[in-house]
Amino acid sequence: MMIMIFIGHNRFGKFLIIRKLLVVNDSVILTNHNHHKNLRSINLCIIVMTQTGNLTYPAVFSLEGKLALITGGGSGIGFDIARCMVESGGRVVITGRREEPLKEAVQALGERAHYQVNDVTDRESLEELVEKIEVELGPIDILVNNAGINMKKPALEVSDADFDRIVHTNLNSVFSLTRTCAQRMMARQRGSIIMISSMAAYYGIDRVAAYAASKSGVEGMVKVLASEFSGNGVRVNSIAPGFIETAMSKTAMSGDPDRFARAMRRTPMGAFGKPSDIGWAAVFLASEAARYVTGVSLPVDGGNSIGF
Repeated sequence: MMIMIFIGHNRFGKFLIIRKLLVVNDSVILTNHNHHKNLRSINLCIIVMTQTGNLTYPAVFSLEGKLALITGGGSGIGFDIARCMVESGGRVVITGRREEPLKEAVQALGERAHYQVNDVTDRESLEELVEKIEVELGPIDILVNNAGINMKKPALEVSDADFDRIVHTNLNSVFSLTRTCAQRMMARQRGSIIMISSMAAYYGIDRVAAYAASKSGVEGMVKVLASEFSGNGVRVNSIAPGFIETAMSKTAMSGDPDRFARAMRRTPMGAFGKPSDIGWAAVFLASEAARYVTGVSLPVDGGNSIGF
């Protein structure tokens, strides 16, 4: 369903609805037609309403006709990114290592959602994954590198194997999948790549040395890839979530009230964010509304990155 609203404004700057057209199943219905005097301009604003009926947004934010690949999309932030993209008109493919959560997620997301069982750390499998998706569903327009793992441990207790496991998952595999998708996107001269970063890349958070190193690497990679890819129509950006209500954040905060208190003191908005806060930020970066945005790290953090 789409509502097309012609909006004018009078000499006082007040906006007035001139004509509203309701488009349902490609049929146009004139719902009202009001005449107003002293109008200085008339503009067309297209507002798309989702099937849920509780959200409106300008068409420039629409992902209609776009296909997104979202790693780790079966739960947490990844699931809400997928949900927001579906509600914005896009199709999504979510990946993860376990099939059952992916099936449940796709059932909740609806007919525009699909899944592929894949372990991003198996870098040799990524070319086949991308090929299979594009053969079955069409070109991938949006890549969201969301899959990641964390480990809370004092730096002196982190083994080489611990460090390598975190960096391999959060950085090495991200580069491999990005390279695979970007080769195809650049050939088509279009695409949006979104990395999920972290506040751990912004300032020193104790007991997450490997995680912070991996996310700092992601931030550096975003700048380089944006510089290399953007001239060929492929934008690269990252989102740095603050403290978001997820299973991962609950694990990080469990049994550590001091950590929670410090997080809240540092966050001017005084609350944890919702996974959907990240989802809608991803929709923006993937949409035409962000067509001139590349190489950016966007904190979605309630002010945490600037708090004191």
